[in-house]
Amino acid sequence: MSPRRVVSLVPSLTEAVAHSAPGLLVGATDWCSHPADLDAAGVVRIGGTKNPDVPGIVRLAPDLVIANEEENRAPDLAALRAAGLDVLVTEIRDLPSALRELDRVLVRGCGLARPGWLDEAADAWRSPPGPLGARALVPIWRRPWMVLGRGTFAGNLLARLGVANVYAEHAERYPRVPLDALRESGADLVVLPDEPYRFTAEDGPEAFPELPAALVDGRQLTWYGPSLVRAPAVLGAQLRAALTAR
Repeated sequence: MSPRRVVSLVPSLTEAVAHSAPGLLVGATDWCSHPADLDAAGVVRIGGTKNPDVPGIVRLAPDLVIANEEENRAPDLAALRAAGLDVLVTEIRDLPSALRELDRVLVRGCGLARPGWLDEAADAWRSPPGPLGARALVPIWRRPWMVLGRGTFAGNLLARLGVANVYAEHAERYPRVPLDALRESGADLVVLPDEPYRFTAEDGPEAFPELPAALVDGRQLTWYGPSLVRAPAVLGAQLRAALTAR
């Protein structure tokens, strides 16, 4: 029997399910911002990705809870399983694993027909714009400064656009690096997404006065869902604009 009541603990997966099967979701996190009509559709907010309301989720009596091993905490997932809920946990490190896991969530987990947008996303990334030929550092936080390191989904998308992450071989996935070291990293571009930290034209580029700064849409860079269809074109244009403005 296919699930008819789904709770999502991951913004990307929330959008993927809601876009593919409106009405299936009964609960989503406070950070789930897409699609914009979740609240109007009666989707219950169940706290954050790191601090979900476990009793509240149990009261919703979902047939399936979807989660991610990086975005959600193991103790919360264990508590949901202990309460008798079916929890599907995704693991995503690059574009191929994102496409596989989305198929697992939507088709095998939710019992849906494979959505057309998933094939459109695969096609869009088969011949992305580029290559841009840049070496970039990619901060995701400041105070303290944190950057993309080894084995990240966002880093893989950038590599497919011809932008090499200078910290791709770092031992950590999201290392903290002092600002002086970032400035001396050998990068010729700084990529500043607007999430999880909201970098803007007034907050971020000033820290790297010698580098062109690409302010990019964080959803296009870090979300695995319907945004993948437009992500190559959107990110490619934003990155190219920064490089050509040098």
